[in-house]
Amino acid sequence: MTRPLPSRGDVVRCLSDSPRALHAREVATRCGVPEAKYSDLLELLDQLTFDGAVRRMPGNRFKAKPEALAAGSSWEGMLSVNPRGFGFVTAAGQDDVYVAPDGIGGALHGDRVRVSVISRSSRGVEGRIEEIVTRRSTRVAGVLRRSGKSCWLEPDDTRLRGPIVLQRLRGSGHAAGDVRDGVAAIVDITRFPQFHDELPEGRLLAVLGAPGDPKVEVAKILVREQVEEEHPEEVLAEAERMAARLRRLSLEGRTDLRHVPLPTIDPEDARDHDDALWVERTKDGYTAYVAIADVAEYVQEGEPLDVEARRRGCTIYLPDRAIPMLPSALAADLCSLVPERDRYCLCVIVQLDRQARVRDFEVVEGVMRSAAMLTYGGVARALGFDPESPQSAQAEAMKEDLQVLDELARKLRKARMDRGALDLDLPEARVHVDENTGAPVYVTRRAVRPGMRRAYSMVEELMLLANELVARWLTSRRVPAIYRVHGTPDEQKLERLAEVGEQLGVRIDVDRLLQPKGLARFLKRLEGHPKKQVIETLLLRSLKQAVYDIVNIGHFGLASDHYLHFTSPIRRYPDLRVHRQVKALLRGAKPDLSKQAVEDLRMAATESSARERAAMDVEREVVDLYRALYMRDHVGETFEGRVAAVTSGGLYVTLDEPFVDVLLRYEALGPDRYEVSDDELSAVGVRSGDKVTLGDRVLVEIEDVAILRRTVYGRRIPPEHMDEGVEEQRPPRRRATRLSREGIHTSAASA
Repeated sequence: MTRPLPSRGDVVRCLSDSPRALHAREVATRCGVPEAKYSDLLELLDQLTFDGAVRRMPGNRFKAKPEALAAGSSWEGMLSVNPRGFGFVTAAGQDDVYVAPDGIGGALHGDRVRVSVISRSSRGVEGRIEEIVTRRSTRVAGVLRRSGKSCWLEPDDTRLRGPIVLQRLRGSGHAAGDVRDGVAAIVDITRFPQFHDELPEGRLLAVLGAPGDPKVEVAKILVREQVEEEHPEEVLAEAERMAARLRRLSLEGRTDLRHVPLPTIDPEDARDHDDALWVERTKDGYTAYVAIADVAEYVQEGEPLDVEARRRGCTIYLPDRAIPMLPSALAADLCSLVPERDRYCLCVIVQLDRQARVRDFEVVEGVMRSAAMLTYGGVARALGFDPESPQSAQAEAMKEDLQVLDELARKLRKARMDRGALDLDLPEARVHVDENTGAPVYVTRRAVRPGMRRAYSMVEELMLLANELVARWLTSRRVPAIYRVHGTPDEQKLERLAEVGEQLGVRIDVDRLLQPKGLARFLKRLEGHPKKQVIETLLLRSLKQAVYDIVNIGHFGLASDHYLHFTSPIRRYPDLRVHRQVKALLRGAKPDLSKQAVEDLRMAATESSARERAAMDVEREVVDLYRALYMRDHVGETFEGRVAAVTSGGLYVTLDEPFVDVLLRYEALGPDRYEVSDDELSAVGVRSGDKVTLGDRVLVEIEDVAILRRTVYGRRIPPEHMDEGVEEQRPPRRRATRLSREGIHTSAASA
């Protein structure tokens, strides 16, 4: 067997270990490159030279650049693997590190690893995995395959190395009839790979059933993203112990806030209530109270509850249920700010002038007793914002006080908009499910009536205020913390957006969009534009994703220099970590600035960002699954919608009602051959010149639904005039090809 070519890192290390430049032949000898691979080594050296990692010297000699290796530069991060084999290690406060396939070693997607930098160039940072710190979840979902006595699992997650070889299938406890080729299953990895060309091994954990079944598909999605619905027994036991120990509250060292009404305001179906607020008008302005459940009092650092909360990262919301970060004994009971019960809290008490400018504030540990559990609808009805909402006697009784809250919230919002905060109003899908069967009965836009939106804004503005003030408070005291950061938009993406805007009749100044105020003014100009939603969606893709980090770079979208998450510790782990920092300061402890403590905080930020992305992926894909399930009963029906995206695979149309995305493949656009335009914003008929452009309104007939792909397929109903003179020009093989593809696809969808 021919020895493989050394990795880029091996070559850079070889050159860096030498005090002098090495001839290519010397590199080959030291790295054990056989003669048959020498030409490949020369190509690798050329590539390293081009990337700036090594310097070519006279006489075909090479030397590592001093800055390339960054000796001793290594850190922990989360490994994300691309289906093509390479990966990236991400860590808060560090550059993303590219890792070539041969540098990954035995690590798998989702592992926590230590990466060492092997080169830095204009193309970025490259490294290799030095150590696997913590393995990913051992559970993997996929399709079971059998051939003779052999059995293996093909993972659904293409980022995961596979297949996974299954051992000892006999005696696994599963009936032979269940363990069939092609069924969906879950395996438990029993042996992780040690080298980059080695496969994992596992044992069969559960047979889920036939792929395509709704419950099977949801289970596979959760396993893929390492989500477990049930909390471990030791975590539930600890939650019960903490609940029993802290059921009787003490005022020692705390501020008594029980004289402040502090109602909670939440959606009607809210199960946990982690924030309450109150505003009083004063002679000089306002006093605002923002009280947040003191979850850190119950979830102690390093204990099973904390370890599990960190692993989960956040609560996940599905159409028919929530998967909570904390056990219900805490989330829905002792940590929840239910009315007429004493509860521990952290409270931000703010003094503001009549223009809603902050004059002073303090953060205290307190004991509170909420006077009422209000809903957004009840508040909107009481204040006359929304006559359609149900009436609430409690909200009516607090009407005058709620008006003061609304008054302050409107002033805070105006100030936030004036400084350049973005106000993107992008539609979301809401899936209505049958309470008995769990099947989707309708899919709508998550529309919020103007009056309801104003009620939501009352709470939102006070939460944003508290988050900013706590961020400033910790920063001023030089305390390491997990910030919520949002970087400046990518200039290249904005330039592409400007090109799109020009085609859609909207002028975009890229330089102005690089500043929050400029971007906010642009969004205001879009009001009333017929293609506002399309442009806002494209703009959102140009913005960077907000993440958690211990390095505060500010929040572009909020136009804020200091921002973090403090107000939802029941459902977000970073908030819980912020609470611990706050409580430690309030109790007189000095900030732990040790290398170990800062590294742990940085990894907590990194993991929280990863878990947030995983939760978003789960929520989005489950909604897409339910959309596809709903549309199975509407094949052959016609709907109207708007072209939302132009891709290589076809055009995506967002229907008005139901709120579903439909893929129109190019052969389904009409009686012509369609190609993507040069600007990639339209599909154009080669013979007819018919053009379908991003943002256009179209009629769509539903043709097929692919449950496994979470995709609804349709065909465009073209304008009547297109039928004239084009049909006879169409290639005779075209109809047969289309019918063949649809036939194959329909068969796959029904499997």
